[in-house]
Amino acid sequence: MRKDGYYSCGEFARKANVTVRTIRFYDKQNILKPSFRNENGARFYTNDDLAKLQQILLLKYLGLSLDDIKEMTVAAYDPHFLMESLTLQKKLVAERIEEMKNVENAIDHTVDALHTDSDIDWNNMLALIQMTTMENSLKTAYVDAANISARIRLHTDYSVNQEGWFPWLYKQCHIKKGMKILEIGCGNGQFWTENIEHLPKDIHIVLSDVSEGMIRDVHRTLSHDSRFSYRVFDAEKVPYKDSKFDLVIANHVLFYCHDIDGVLKECRRVLNKKGRFVCSTYGRKHMQEITQLVQEFNAEIVLSADHLYENFGLENG
Repeated sequence: MRKDGYYSCGEFARKANVTVRTIRFYDKQNILKPSFRNENGARFYTNDDLAKLQQILLLKYLGLSLDDIKEMTVAAYDPHFLMESLTLQKKLVAERIEEMKNVENAIDHTVDALHTDSDIDWNNMLALIQMTTMENSLKTAYVDAANISARIRLHTDYSVNQEGWFPWLYKQCHIKKGMKILEIGCGNGQFWTENIEHLPKDIHIVLSDVSEGMIRDVHRTLSHDSRFSYRVFDAEKVPYKDSKFDLVIANHVLFYCHDIDGVLKECRRVLNKKGRFVCSTYGRKHMQEITQLVQEFNAEIVLSADHLYENFGLENG
């Protein structure tokens, strides 16, 4: 028996321009399961599955392994989630294009050196090797960006704070013209994009993160604004001189740090005598309603294996 709105395995494969063998393999590997099987075990797929397959094929094209893709959340044909997923994938494509241009430049420099009998720049060759092993960084960038976007959307949609988290946090920072500001763990920079209209013109802000992918992401978003500069470093070792900044911001960051005391010492070191340190965290009861709801649906689902509030939370911060 066949249902309306469903494609047979062969029809689905032809529509997606892949082989039936590929579709069957993805089913066997639990990467893309059919939406329906009839009494004879025949597979049937829908447009939702087509949207999922598009994302799987794109991530595979970008160099991610099937094991990596299996770990990721592939959005169904829901306009909101699909748009978010495609936006993230577009950023990955932009990163791959940028990195491949760098590979091309590195090859050109090496070829030029060989043509002119010049000494080969082995540092350049090492960089070329590193650039051709980028799959893991792409996976990390995708997962980091997806997780941050999901967390922000969750708080935006269901927070009881009608003002919004980022506007409220901005008010606590008391940002004024002439200030030099450092944010550690800037993530995707949404704190700044939501408050960009309130920022003074005469100001300098350093956005930092341990993730190169996050910094590339936020740089693309804010590259038009000369008030911002960008650095990749671990907050346990801030690469700036003493008393450099008027304000240091750590928004939901400290509980990720292995050496919180060391990070706090670094923040204090780079602040001037009148400088301020603004950090945020959450408590033990944070989002407990959604945790209970999910547990009632399926007790095996764990939203977070780590209780970050035990590292640095409202109760012990």
